[in-house]
Amino acid sequence: MSTGAPETTDLVTLTIDGVAVSVPKGTLVIRAAEQIGIQIPRFCDHPLLAPVGACRQCLVEVALPGPDGELRQMQGPPGRMKPQASCTLTASEGMQVNTQLTSPGADKAQRGVMEALLINHPLDCPVCDKGGECPLQNQAMSNGQGESRFADTGGTKRTFAKPINISEQILLDRERCIVCQRCTRFADEVAGDPFIELIERGAYQQIGIAEGVPFNSYFSGNVIQICPVGALTSAEYRFRSRPFDLVSSPGVTEHDSSGAAIRVDHRRGKVVRRMAGNDPEVNEEWITDKDRFAFQYTRSADRLGHPLVRDADTGELRAASWPEAFVVAARGLAAARDGGGVGVLTGGRLIAEDAYAYSKFARTVLGTNDIDFRARPHSAEEAAFLASEVVGTMPVTYRDLEQASTVLLVGLEPEDEAGSIFLRLRKAQQAGAIKVVTVAPFTTRGSAKLRAEVVSTAPGEEAEALATLDGQLDGNAVILVGERLASGSGAYAAAVRLARSTGARLAWVPRRAGDRGALEAGCLPGLLPGGRPVGDAAARVDVATAWGVDPLPERPGRDTTEILSALREKTLAGVVVAGVSIDDLPDPAAARDALQAASFVVALDLRNTEITELADVVFPVAPTSHKAGTFVNWEGRPRSFAAALSAPGVLPDLRSLAGIAEEMGTTLGFRTVAEAQAEMAEVGAWDGARAPAVEAPSAKPRRLASNRFWLASWKLLLDNGLLQEGDKAMAATARPAVAKVSASTANALQGARAVTLTGDRGEVTVPVEVADIADDVVWLPANSLGRGVLADLASPGSAVTVKGAQL
Repeated sequence: MSTGAPETTDLVTLTIDGVAVSVPKGTLVIRAAEQIGIQIPRFCDHPLLAPVGACRQCLVEVALPGPDGELRQMQGPPGRMKPQASCTLTASEGMQVNTQLTSPGADKAQRGVMEALLINHPLDCPVCDKGGECPLQNQAMSNGQGESRFADTGGTKRTFAKPINISEQILLDRERCIVCQRCTRFADEVAGDPFIELIERGAYQQIGIAEGVPFNSYFSGNVIQICPVGALTSAEYRFRSRPFDLVSSPGVTEHDSSGAAIRVDHRRGKVVRRMAGNDPEVNEEWITDKDRFAFQYTRSADRLGHPLVRDADTGELRAASWPEAFVVAARGLAAARDGGGVGVLTGGRLIAEDAYAYSKFARTVLGTNDIDFRARPHSAEEAAFLASEVVGTMPVTYRDLEQASTVLLVGLEPEDEAGSIFLRLRKAQQAGAIKVVTVAPFTTRGSAKLRAEVVSTAPGEEAEALATLDGQLDGNAVILVGERLASGSGAYAAAVRLARSTGARLAWVPRRAGDRGALEAGCLPGLLPGGRPVGDAAARVDVATAWGVDPLPERPGRDTTEILSALREKTLAGVVVAGVSIDDLPDPAAARDALQAASFVVALDLRNTEITELADVVFPVAPTSHKAGTFVNWEGRPRSFAAALSAPGVLPDLRSLAGIAEEMGTTLGFRTVAEAQAEMAEVGAWDGARAPAVEAPSAKPRRLASNRFWLASWKLLLDNGLLQEGDKAMAATARPAVAKVSASTANALQGARAVTLTGDRGEVTVPVEVADIADDVVWLPANSLGRGVLADLASPGSAVTVKGAQL
């Protein structure tokens, strides 16, 4: 696709409305005009879509120098100027362009096009969702004419039954469409999902549902935003508000590690819609449907609005004041600290400032390195990899993905796990710039759209697969590894070896928005803030000096699994849990037993959950739309945002921790996000020795018994996540939960349409689908049915049995 802004340094000089401008060769005239502040009206044009010249609204008068150097106007019929579409016309040396500002012919042509577009367009601006922010409405006033000749003929405008459901979320009012084709071009060029297309011909041409293609797009909401009229609307926002009633605040998405910029539109203290922000370095102008529509959780009925403490007499949680909750939490944590110790589980949803507060609270108030943000399956090898290869680095950016020769994906499905990465890879692949290789169990829908070369690999065998790829990469290659590699032995070490031997750059892409910030803040048992190794005495002194405290704890901390095990075994007394779902923990049943066995539990969360029900003190926290902060995305790029709304009755995590610390006779050193940011900047990054390089653990032989399969699994973009609750239309567009097996396995099941998978934690029954997957592997989405794979079945990478079943 062409953005109209080529990277070549060769310049051409042209004149637009008497003003000379030099632009890179290949630049479109409409872009050249923008550079000198001239706005040519347009509808079909979009800088991130290929030029098509569909609407003809951007017509201009053009003259070109002839062989003798004389300017010659581009002609139509004899003696008449032929207007040119500036959105498809490439600037050339000596070209002279006259827009509607200086050419009566161009102005007349534009007004004629506008008049034609309005012949069938309904004049329902007062009830149209686009009214007040509509390019057609605006340009009809600025570049149209006051009266239409169509009205004098007594003609009847074209009408249709309305609306059509493109999906449960996307609604189409066909009579408003001006056939600019922005939506169909986005679907084809950017998302690669043909869910919407042009149908019929001539005067009957219209936008409709793609024939024979089921809706299956994670990016459909973008067509609402780029539609220049009110033809495409959202089921959730439709008729909810007017644009001029809204207050808009910039924000950053909280759903994955992409760091995508968003715009939060709110009214009367409630978020009513979210739009894509414009950030060329990160998400350009696109976001996933999850980023756009998954915000209803902030006003769910089970939102926590005040602290809770467990009543000593009844044993039940009851409402409490903030001072009482601080006192009860402080006393309980002090007793637990002195009676065996307290662990801290922070999860991956926190802003970086809150994560830093937990890291400091653990070391200075609780006196422990028992802190881990990885509330998911993890490993010691992963911790070593993060400490030695990731923290404090920014080796790969979005721009690097476009310029790489090869991008190797290992344990990462970007369409499901990092939507902005997927769109950037697809953009580069569509331009023919890169080759994509993925080490995965099968060819996913996303891999097919990237035309990726798939190295079919069973979970746990990624290290062996990486060893075969040495000759396929060069120094301009990029390796992206996901957090799922933690379930396989030696995979991270193999990725590091491959990067070292080929010169390729290596980056880690976690799933959650707060993971990278938590890593930088030191929410890892072997790592202090800024990448300082806990085992390095100089690093401990450095942080202790910055914090103004006595020497920090020297003993290496316990990870999530070890913390929960210690609680069950009563060798650890208490735990602080922040925004963690029990079903996301490595072994949910064991985690439930651990929390029940703990002598004291403090939970900080947005909503009432199974963990808050087990807690002794519960602190409500503010969602990201209601507080300022920073997410650090997968690149290592800080993504700061301000609070869009206030949150009466709740506080940021760090403020709650500060209150507890003061009741325990010490201080956290800050109470606000701004104060935490100042201290984080002062602590800075470690310039001493990094943690030791990651080493591969000794390989253990793996064998499968008869009728057993390796379980592969990851979360789909849209699933049963807690932060997705509340928008039924979005939930209806989620991909169905199915088990994927090979054709050979399907034959052995004798045509069964469903299968029952049995693991060491239970069994699940789901529909079955054939895929190009290894005969000894079965794939299941991790959180799309029941309580999730971890709770109901087994850990990914383990062995399960498969048998035919009936639904």
